[in-house]
Amino acid sequence: MGLWTLLEGLVLLANSLAVLNEDRLLAPRGWSFSEVSSTGRVKTLKGQLIGLIYATQYLRVPLIIFNVLIISVKLVSG
Repeated sequence: MGLWTLLEGLVLLANSLAVLNEDRLLAPRGWSFSEVSSTGRVKTLKGQLIGLIYATQYLRVPLIIFNVLIISVKLVSG
């Protein structure tokens, strides 16, 4: 496994986190950011994962750029 394959995997993981909908998927299961921040349990593993989900949702524009870059390299190199 090369560095490029690892980068592709990380971008795919970031894509999967960026498309999660808070109202339909996260909030009914108790994974909303408001529930974690109101209880003050941001340092737990659950709080860190929720923070990661929200960070990927806010960084959608750089994620789109990375997707275009990876797709164009795949088209050129095969």
